Amino acid sequence: MFKKVPHTYVIIFSLVILAAVATWFVPGGEYIQKTTVVDGVEQTQMVFQYIDSQPQTWEVFASMVHGFEKGAGIIIFILMIGGAFWIMNASKAVDVGIFSFLHFVKRLDNYRAIRFFGANNLILVLIMLMFSVFGAVFGMSEETIAFMVVLIPLAISMGYDSITGVGIVYLAAHLGFAGAVLNPFTIGIAQGLADLPLFSGFEYRLVCWFVINLVGFAYILWYAAKVKKNPKASPVYEQDAYWRNRGAEHEEELDRPTPRAAWWAYGITTLVVGLFAFNHPETTLKVGGGEGVTWPVVPVMAGLFALTGFLSLRKRVHFFILNLLSFTILFLVIGVMGYEWYITEIAALFLAMGILSGISMGNDANTITKLFIEGAKDIMSAALVVGLAGGIIVILEDGKIVHTILHALAQSMSDLGNIASVGIMYMIQTLINIFIPSGSAKAALTMPIMAPFSDLIGLSRQATVMAFQFGDGFTNMITPTSPVLIGVLGVAKIPYTKWFKWVAPLIVIMILLGFLLLIPTVTMELNGF
Repeated sequence: MFKKVPHTYVIIFSLVILAAVATWFVPGGEYIQKTTVVDGVEQTQMVFQYIDSQPQTWEVFASMVHGFEKGAGIIIFILMIGGAFWIMNASKAVDVGIFSFLHFVKRLDNYRAIRFFGANNLILVLIMLMFSVFGAVFGMSEETIAFMVVLIPLAISMGYDSITGVGIVYLAAHLGFAGAVLNPFTIGIAQGLADLPLFSGFEYRLVCWFVINLVGFAYILWYAAKVKKNPKASPVYEQDAYWRNRGAEHEEELDRPTPRAAWWAYGITTLVVGLFAFNHPETTLKVGGGEGVTWPVVPVMAGLFALTGFLSLRKRVHFFILNLLSFTILFLVIGVMGYEWYITEIAALFLAMGILSGISMGNDANTITKLFIEGAKDIMSAALVVGLAGGIIVILEDGKIVHTILHALAQSMSDLGNIASVGIMYMIQTLINIFIPSGSAKAALTMPIMAPFSDLIGLSRQATVMAFQFGDGFTNMITPTSPVLIGVLGVAKIPYTKWFKWVAPLIVIMILLGFLLLIPTVTMELNGF
């Protein structure tokens, strides 16, 4: 047995080398669009053809540079989030919030009904449910990185570990992502390419979402109870010293008067939010890409911020900073659902929160800048991992073997029954997800091939979309080519090998559960199928 676990960078570089070796033995191939006329109707199909492969040698080093280029958005997002939250953390506002929250949880234990289930368990379930809904409705993924530096300290303070913190945020969001009911980035694109009504089959998807969450939440709660009973049973107990030390300060220096600069920060923020509300009196919130509903949500949020900001400042500056954090999250949700915000806008939102937090504490510009640089430096390793992992995909794409692998997998489905066919489709999508972690990109590549093929073998196109959905969702939580997973683990200070060992049993359970949930799509009369 190996006594020393390889460094994450070593593992990723080994995978890059393995991909490069594969380009020497796997023939090259590509899918091209071909238009044919059938009964006077033009049909466009994806046709596979072999081409010369491009064996990769010294390109393994260039691939990492290109990996940084491909992952530039997430890398910058991680650095911005790290710097912004370091500024906020320097205020000790999160510590104050955690202390207050823990006091609140202890009071909940006075109620018999809550004591039976456990106040901590109730809190964990509510947090997981919220992030699962976000994953199911608008495909929350990259956004979970920003919550690590808040929810992991909370989990540590409640007697859990960093894996629990990642579980209740990242894992919960991706359980929702896998069992998505209205996600426009996966289901919306896949159904559109399969010529199905947008978000049809909603009812059975909702059942699947519930079952997936039930099993996933139970796994996380079981593990959390185990760690709370014996903290040293955590595989990351030593790594969590980083988080325990960050939260080791006591409350004595936290009780300080509100600086005058905090009132200036409040006034500036209220003015800016008010102008935003003036320019956006109504917002159409789209749930899953549908028509949505139009509400004056921004003016309402602006009014609430003006009120809660004033009240929190009168209490203590730390509560005002927590109020800033809360409204940052609320505007994140509004921006994503109403204005199609992505990592650029979200990073800018959190950067503004960090700067305002620094101003509120009375820090000058140099101090705020120094804190930002310290935060970016602290999280740099996570950003580097994302860029390095991108090199794996670059090698496979430049070697021209991604489509060949896809074609070989697709050929394995001939002359099989419906249950076996949908199962193989599911496994193909699961394997492809290792090479193409982007759900949107994978839908664009595979659905034009899988949808017509399902017609030939008498399989419902809706079942094919669900096979794609499950295949895309579960392995996101374990594949080292996922920049979001690597970014989350980097921020959480969790070695990939330890995460793999912890999450692997759950992934196996989920993959088996996904297959069981696919069986009714070909054996029962379901609405939309």
